[in-house]
Amino acid sequence: MAELEVAHRTLPNDPQILFLTGLIQRRQGHWEESTRTLERAANLDPRNFGVLQNIEGNYGSLGRYAEQQRWLGRILALKPDDPETKAILAEVDFQWRADTQPLHQTIDSVRAANPAALPNIVICWLYCALAERDVAAAKDALIAAGEDPINVGEDVFSNRTFVVGVIARMTKDDSKARSAFTDARVEQEKVVKAQPNFGPPWCVMGLIDAALGHKEDALREGRRAVELLPVEKDAVRGPAMIKYLAMIAAWVGDNDLACEQLAVAARPPRVVTYGQLKLLPFWDPLRGEPCFEKLVASLAPKKTKPESNTNRH
Repeated sequence: MAELEVAHRTLPNDPQILFLTGLIQRRQGHWEESTRTLERAANLDPRNFGVLQNIEGNYGSLGRYAEQQRWLGRILALKPDDPETKAILAEVDFQWRADTQPLHQTIDSVRAANPAALPNIVICWLYCALAERDVAAAKDALIAAGEDPINVGEDVFSNRTFVVGVIARMTKDDSKARSAFTDARVEQEKVVKAQPNFGPPWCVMGLIDAALGHKEDALREGRRAVELLPVEKDAVRGPAMIKYLAMIAAWVGDNDLACEQLAVAARPPRVVTYGQLKLLPFWDPLRGEPCFEKLVASLAPKKTKPESNTNRH
């Protein structure tokens, strides 16, 4: 950061230096400052796709969805046929309002007009399918993902067998779910052994053990992820470790811990949204739990008061 500050003093209007500075500020947890810096870079280099993407991402994390939509509109003005940007724009309504319809329609459009692009939007497709409890669509999304690891959110990657287990769990097919999670554990164990000091693989291992009923192992693995990638070390991915610890706790029936951790994950910059909590099956074990329902309600979009029709003289 010190070298960038020197470079910034020498070249105060260099958009690339501003871009890198904004990314570092975000990782350090200075989200508002990061956003202002990135917007300065965008003013100097208004056609820089990467800068614009990071600005809209910041606004999404801050829960400022109208501004996120505005910046996504600027990106689409540059690349009107970009399927990934179209999907992210449509996904805003899912995250903000728990409305999957725009995302569903966008995915159908991409499937019809540009099926080769489907692997680029597979996580949006999978989330939409899970939110709508559409098993066939979820399986189609999994096929489109191929054999590559699947980003289940915030750069936490799982093997495809884990997602097979999630789909089976959603449909209450306990036998198929257990078989899939058992196989997924064998695969995930290799990842954890290869990256023992990296938090995200421990998140997936914790979820798998939670699904298999290994409560103590699951909670230990979830806490290990948080220890390895704390918010203080990485303000972008650190909060995601807290979110997955909450999910693990929910899956093993520790609702108090789940709600406690979710309350932290829901603070801006948030890694859980109203749409995710309202619709995704990951959170089904908490439904009806007062602390969970209160948190979901707190994230719901605020209703704007209708304008008065009273004539003013």
